[in-house]
Amino acid sequence: MFLSVFDIFKIGVGPSSSHTMGPMVAAGRFLDRLRNSPFHAHGLRASLHGSLAFTGVGHATDRATILGLAGFEPATYDAARAEEALAAIREHKVIEAPGLGPLRFDPERDLVFDYGPPLPGHANGMRLHATDPQGDILLSETYYSVGGGFVLTEAELLETRSDRPRSGPTVPFPFETAHQMLGMAEASGLSIAQMKRANELAIRPAAEVDRGIARIWQVMNDCIGRGMETGGTLPGGLHVRRRAKGIHEALLAERGLNLTAPHTINDWMSVYAMAVNEENAAGGQVVTAPTNGAAGVVPAVIRYWLDHVPGASPARLGEFLLTAAAIGGLVKHNASISGAECGCQAEVGSAAAMAAAGLAAVLGGTPAQVENAAEIALEHHLGMTCDPVRGLVQVPCIERNGLGAIKAVSAASLAMRGDGEHLVSLDVCIETMRQTGRDMNEKYKETSLGGLAVNVPNC
Repeated sequence: MFLSVFDIFKIGVGPSSSHTMGPMVAAGRFLDRLRNSPFHAHGLRASLHGSLAFTGVGHATDRATILGLAGFEPATYDAARAEEALAAIREHKVIEAPGLGPLRFDPERDLVFDYGPPLPGHANGMRLHATDPQGDILLSETYYSVGGGFVLTEAELLETRSDRPRSGPTVPFPFETAHQMLGMAEASGLSIAQMKRANELAIRPAAEVDRGIARIWQVMNDCIGRGMETGGTLPGGLHVRRRAKGIHEALLAERGLNLTAPHTINDWMSVYAMAVNEENAAGGQVVTAPTNGAAGVVPAVIRYWLDHVPGASPARLGEFLLTAAAIGGLVKHNASISGAECGCQAEVGSAAAMAAAGLAAVLGGTPAQVENAAEIALEHHLGMTCDPVRGLVQVPCIERNGLGAIKAVSAASLAMRGDGEHLVSLDVCIETMRQTGRDMNEKYKETSLGGLAVNVPNC
């Protein structure tokens, strides 16, 4: 099993990796299929199912689908150009798809929110159709947005669930479980980050790996900076005030005061995370870590480490991110990083495990201590539901990232106080999360049909 650091950490656009980025990616894939098709399409249609329907408007799924069909991509998203394109599509009822020419599309008629039973493969399902001049379907595909911006066709999803061996790049350390990862680390004498880097180097040059990792941190850090400098109110109708700017200004004003309480460090961790997730909620550029809804945890812990921990060095950022990506890959491979599949334990819980592992690694932890840090962080997010008020990635999501970062740092610290020996393994914890998600009521899995979403006034 190999998931690249660039699969786990994707540069994209808010507010949701599974509900915004995924549909945009799926639409782009459909355009590619249409370009390679012998059919000459005259129109497009789309239907959103399951969680994509129930919380689609709050997550901008409709906008993302339309923009994806118009050729927009998450990594190169231009907000101003997107608004112009959407206005033109609504006015003229036509999409100018790159390489395909004008295609008939009326957003009011041709984009359907289907609130019936979800599609059988996954809670985040969508169907895209190309039609002839009479409106009959020429080409159709079902896509599933499975979390973190990952998208699978129906056939690809069935392949992942089959017992047949899966093809993939040949890498020197193909660990599929934490147990295998620790065994390979002991046998090779390498750290988790060193093994992960060796796997990356099997498929791309070292310079490309280094540039890519530097770019990931640049986007993360820029996002923190924008979030701490921007005030106002978030879009969506809840009238949630952006708080990171005010908190950051207050923290700066308190610096150097002898009466500052030790627990104020938690506020620094929280403000870094909240800054990212306020940017995400506003539709800004973020990095999936491993999802948009949990995008603040890993950068917040990195920024805490760089700004507040003696001896921290930017030269070791690669070690942090590679270690975190290794843990994220294990969670995705053996359970899920999708809130629609397993609740927020799969998003903020996974992010906290990744951040805890990365921090333990750069603090000098052994592979066993790193694995222990990830397990502690994930274990204490088990059972967490995904119940966003009004379907927006705002309440409780923004503050939840701050608390996730605090838990991640505490987990790493606890793990570093031990020798790596512990009762519950990371593999057991990941499997427990998978089972918990399977048993969790659908109301608490990103549908906004239960929990805070129905008990908090949202208008």
